[in-house]
Amino acid sequence: MTTPVKRRIVILAEGKLDVFSAKTAAGVIRYRGDEVVGLLDRTHAGQPLEGFLGVGRGIPIVSELRELDAVKPDMLLIGIAPSGGQLPPSWRRLIVQAIERGMEIVSGLHAMLGDDPEFAELARKHGVRIWDVRRPPEDIPIGLGRARNMAARTVLTVGSDCNIGKKIGAIEMTEECRRRGRDAVFVPTGQTGVMITGRGLAIDRVISDFVAGAAESLVLAEQGHDWIFVEGQGGIFHPSFSGVTLALMHGSCPKAMVLCHQPTRRFLRHTQIPIPPLREIVAIHEALMRPIQVSRVVGVALNCCDLTDEQAGAEVKRVEQGLQLPVTDVIRFGAAPLVDALERYFETPSDPASGFAPSLSLRGPERPP
Repeated sequence: MTTPVKRRIVILAEGKLDVFSAKTAAGVIRYRGDEVVGLLDRTHAGQPLEGFLGVGRGIPIVSELRELDAVKPDMLLIGIAPSGGQLPPSWRRLIVQAIERGMEIVSGLHAMLGDDPEFAELARKHGVRIWDVRRPPEDIPIGLGRARNMAARTVLTVGSDCNIGKKIGAIEMTEECRRRGRDAVFVPTGQTGVMITGRGLAIDRVISDFVAGAAESLVLAEQGHDWIFVEGQGGIFHPSFSGVTLALMHGSCPKAMVLCHQPTRRFLRHTQIPIPPLREIVAIHEALMRPIQVSRVVGVALNCCDLTDEQAGAEVKRVEQGLQLPVTDVIRFGAAPLVDALERYFETPSDPASGFAPSLSLRGPERPP
């Protein structure tokens, strides 16, 4: 994965060290770990980071920035997103200290730190940049379905819920394609993906009428590539995030989708709403795309972070049997089964009735467990 210029990053993840609350921290460490010199969290200081996030072996957890002065960090990256995306008052002191040390501030919060008078004045005084990753550009067009006409093999990751592995799935499939010599690109649509690659757009900050246009613009900008993997957002069933999900689907006009799912999750995150059966999830995503772009769910990426290897392997087999689709956990078992399926899918002769390849078989149990 192409990354920005090498930095010496400290990640702020105060009190929220788990793979879901600190998904930004986990993502940056997974794909830019060689640049991360420490993680700031007084609650878990001194403990092994990999025990919380599954990545980050050797990266120290510290209580104060001064503990890392010897390695001369030059960036403070906010690695968690509190409820509502606002800045907790207790973090102000840490951000002020970082600016006074000449560190760039990178924030994926909905609150724009660059608009804060105290931070802005300090940044000006010390010659420091505050990068609000979620700040959208001013010239976003409305979506018009223009990505339908692209020659590229456009693939979107979608999810049975939010915060379930769509970014990692898209990155790992991109990397697998590149290992095979394919011309593939990852399109970030959320703050963590933008932080990892230094490019893209956090579409959940865009005014609702323009979210599809933002997604469309991101995909059109990559039309010189053969394979385009678009990072999914939210969840089509989630009452909080369904709007951004549908707009991303319609704006990016994927020719294929990969469904991301956590086998042990029973309810939509932070709700008591049950997650529908996988067969129903597949059918609804395909139906929502059909009037604009015929698109099939070609495979499933499972997030088995809370399972053993043996349990994860059993879940892969269970879902494969239930959906008759290729299934993997891209972190434990790699993305090759999904890329194999996508290559077969795109090489299948087009169905004249649809203008695109016919769906893979969905025969199997009507409601898989």
